[in-house]
Amino acid sequence: MRSRRAKEKRKKWTYSVIVTLIGLLLIGSIVVVIWQKNKVVEPNTEIVHEQPTEKLEQAPPKEVKEEPEVLDDNGYVEGQELPTEPTYIKDILIASKRYPLPKTFAPGEQPEARKAMDELIAAAKQRGFTLTAFSGYRSYDYQTTLYNNYVARDGKDAADRYSARPGYSEHQTGLVYDVGEVGKEDIWLTEQFGESEAGIWIRDNAHKYGFIMRYPKGKEDITGYMYESWHFRYVGEDIATKIAKANSTLEEYLEIK
Repeated sequence: MRSRRAKEKRKKWTYSVIVTLIGLLLIGSIVVVIWQKNKVVEPNTEIVHEQPTEKLEQAPPKEVKEEPEVLDDNGYVEGQELPTEPTYIKDILIASKRYPLPKTFAPGEQPEARKAMDELIAAAKQRGFTLTAFSGYRSYDYQTTLYNNYVARDGKDAADRYSARPGYSEHQTGLVYDVGEVGKEDIWLTEQFGESEAGIWIRDNAHKYGFIMRYPKGKEDITGYMYESWHFRYVGEDIATKIAKANSTLEEYLEIK
């Protein structure tokens, strides 16, 4: 009887131990699961030194090159259209084979130019020369008629050397005069006028009244026109004096072609 009780007692104890172990295992498993869920993963603090990448060389920006001017045989820019506004450089109105005037530009004779020319003619009279300004302001339409007549008479190439195309004439500025000596009309508009006493006087004294000989001898490649001893342009006394002393041209003074 005692043996039987002892056996049952051991059986109960063994069962209790097994149950306890199972319980501990379950509790341990739960703890492990909870710990893994709550485990904070430490960030990787290892410093990785990136290898410097080669700097890509950027191609330099392409230069935008202006198309060079193409001049025809007579010095005009091929394909050039007349502008809508006149060109002023250093506050000076310019009219040339590269800087034309609008068709609509019609200022008429400029009062300051007329006044200065009257003073020049009066001074020449005191020196014994009777000068006259026989050609001054010309409108675009008048220059068209004049130029076309020259072309019909002498041909286009010849006309382009001594007469401006419509829109390119300085006479359209109202600041220009063709000058000659009264009584010697036979040498008007000729180089002989520049060799006469009257022509030499006006060449040497025009700047005192604000005028320059616009197309002097030896400057044809600069001005684009043949030597015209009779063609005088008003620019004001200060500028005219500087140009005369330098024996230069309006293009050279303005530093333009």
